[in-house]
Amino acid sequence: MPGVDAAPPLDDGDGLAGKVAIVTGGGARGEGIGNGRAAAVLLARGGARVLVVDRELALAATTVAAIRGEGGVAEAFAADVTDEEQCRAMVALAVERWGRLDVLDNNVGIGSRGSVVDEDPARWHRVMEVNVTSMVLASRAAIPAMVASGGGGSIVNVSSISALRPRGLTAYSTSKGAVIALTKAMAVDHGPDGIRVNCVAPGPVYTPMVAGDGMAAEARAQRARASVLGVEGTGWDVGQAVRFLASDRARWITGQVLVVDGGATLKGPERDPGTGA
Repeated sequence: MPGVDAAPPLDDGDGLAGKVAIVTGGGARGEGIGNGRAAAVLLARGGARVLVVDRELALAATTVAAIRGEGGVAEAFAADVTDEEQCRAMVALAVERWGRLDVLDNNVGIGSRGSVVDEDPARWHRVMEVNVTSMVLASRAAIPAMVASGGGGSIVNVSSISALRPRGLTAYSTSKGAVIALTKAMAVDHGPDGIRVNCVAPGPVYTPMVAGDGMAAEARAQRARASVLGVEGTGWDVGQAVRFLASDRARWITGQVLVVDGGATLKGPERDPGTGA
């Protein structure tokens, strides 16, 4: 049968050309490169049209400017993705602008420290709301649009190696573990619709959010030493993983967790001097 075992084209641009993607948490402080900004830029480089969503419009607009500066197509949208109506609005805008929806990168998250004894209950609920409920609401809005587009779709949720190797960030680790479970459940639920759902679990990458919280040179060096490669990760490393999982190159991958940590989880646990990861 034609196409059953035929090799893919040598260079098909990842199959992203003409697709429509939403990246939540797509802004970043200043001109820096966070996970969401990197993913948005890389998806656009593949030919996708990208709706960059952030709670602060100016941060999303900076990402859009970078994409347009490279000749890509993107728009900025301000939304709090812990609000269901705002999630519906972002999906509606993407469909209104470009006629379909193919990719959702759920990238929003906040950090927290302390054990269940130390953690403030209000903070615990806020971490769960931002890190888990936001992904549920964004996906709840996006999936019907993907189905209506007729080509299936790809959802990439951003978790953390803290879900796999807890080290003093209990609320954060719990929320990121929930993201992994959510990913697997959604993959089963929506596979029949042709929608793939995967997860990226970054290690201690250096992003504008981490830098903005203040980090001494020795703390950064310690984070680099946590990698078996001895190299500090960046938002680009996470963005490349998101682009791969969103692309047709990952057409037969769903319900999986792609760890992007330079091998940090291969070593013994060490309390991270920075936030998150």
